[in-house]
Amino acid sequence: MSCYSLKLFYALVLLLLHAAGSILGFNYLPNSAEIKCIESERQALLNFKHGLIDDSGMLSTWRDDGNNRDCCKWKGIQCNNQTGHVEMLHLRGDTQYLIGAINISSLIALENIEHLDLSYNYFEVSHIPELMGSFTNLRYLNLSTSSFGGSIPSDIGKLTHLLSLDLGKNYLHGQIPYQLGNLTHLQYLDLSDNDLDGELPYQLGNLSQLRYLDLAGGNSFSGAFPFQVGNLPLLHTLALGGNFDVKSKDAEWLTNLSSLTKLRLSSLHNLSSSHHWLQMISKLITNLRELRLVGCSLSDTNIQSLFYSPSNFSTALTILDLSSNKLTSSTFQLLSNFPALVILDLSYNNMSSSVFQGGFNFSSKLQNLDLQNCSLTDESFLMSSSFIMSSSSSLVSLDLSSNLLKSSTIFYWLFNSTTNLHNLFLDDNILEGPIPDGFGKVMNSLEVLHFSGNKLQGEIPTFFGNMCALQSLSLSYNKLNGEISSFFQNSSWCNRNIFKSLDLSNNQITGMLPKALVFYQSWRILTWLGIL
Repeated sequence: MSCYSLKLFYALVLLLLHAAGSILGFNYLPNSAEIKCIESERQALLNFKHGLIDDSGMLSTWRDDGNNRDCCKWKGIQCNNQTGHVEMLHLRGDTQYLIGAINISSLIALENIEHLDLSYNYFEVSHIPELMGSFTNLRYLNLSTSSFGGSIPSDIGKLTHLLSLDLGKNYLHGQIPYQLGNLTHLQYLDLSDNDLDGELPYQLGNLSQLRYLDLAGGNSFSGAFPFQVGNLPLLHTLALGGNFDVKSKDAEWLTNLSSLTKLRLSSLHNLSSSHHWLQMISKLITNLRELRLVGCSLSDTNIQSLFYSPSNFSTALTILDLSSNKLTSSTFQLLSNFPALVILDLSYNNMSSSVFQGGFNFSSKLQNLDLQNCSLTDESFLMSSSFIMSSSSSLVSLDLSSNLLKSSTIFYWLFNSTTNLHNLFLDDNILEGPIPDGFGKVMNSLEVLHFSGNKLQGEIPTFFGNMCALQSLSLSYNKLNGEISSFFQNSSWCNRNIFKSLDLSNNQITGMLPKALVFYQSWRILTWLGIL
């Protein structure tokens, strides 16, 4: 074959490839332009956009004009780089979000979509359509926190390739369809914070590949646990809540949870009558790192049952949440020596006045301590001359809000027991008098400080303006007085570049704001109610 004939042959081959690519919707030419999206899918996306309110501009690139016709280049879209079919629609809201009655049905043309995320938008209690089962190639479906209503469509059970399903934090009601038990490849399932009820279908026991299961928060399930018939050996996170009929024999299914590291049980009021359950948790789940037993009517005796025998359980826990139970200071003292605790939440219990007396020792790793609404009084923080409080350099956040603290005792306790606090909440106590002058010097690592809802008096301490790490200060609803100008003029404001919010509303402060407030332009919230 001559050189000319060979060149002509290659030219014809290239032309044929180009023609085939145009017909099939893709292009095999090595140096050709990028793949264009499929026309029917582009129209489906434009139909989906129609009717939604997009004031924040999330879909600003979705335009039907000459420069933006390629939907593969639109924000939130990802196409297959060979076929041009839409594989991913990721429209997770945040600072940008969509509003309106959503029409998921318009996306039915996206037959090859594998990833669909419409979370954190506001879809006005739109229903999830039954035809969701038509997206049979889906691996990832996230419709959480988007104000969906109605019931969970049973056709979701047809999405047998699903690895992750998140419908949490919506307004879904009714029972969980048993067809979800068909999703045998599912690794992540979140139905939390809805209004679901009824018994859990036993078919959920078929989901042997689950790593994460959250059915808690707002739901009101009832009946028996269905999991004893199944095997969940890969589960590392489990959250359950509702009016389950907790029986001692049901605790046996915990033996299958050898991989569990996070367990959250909420509103299981009859858990307190099953010592066997509590003992099995500490005995069988040896890898547990996070335990949350919230609103389960637990007493001090129950907690002693939970820690009835020496094990790695108590020494390995990093997060322990026993809030909204019936615990007293006896439990607090029991937990004070947990060596690995990073977060301890005992809020909404009824601690006695002796909670900190006698020598409470902070865990060397404890960072967050929540004692909100625990009926704590000044006597809870008294330090005898014979007792030297061991200070904690690890404690970063302390919440003592909504208690009965009145005098300056709490301030002196803080001076002597904490050295590195970043967040301190003392809202809604009955604190009186001025804040001690030494507070600004000793607590100079504070970033967030809330004193709102007390009876603090005197002028606004100028030392707040000299706390160089402070970013947020709330002193609202107190009895503070004096001239506002002195607060600004007598402080260095070394934190001017990081300060974000100041609330002095509902006090007795007088005067005019200084004219030169240039550096306050970066503050997100500036409230001066009752001043001007």
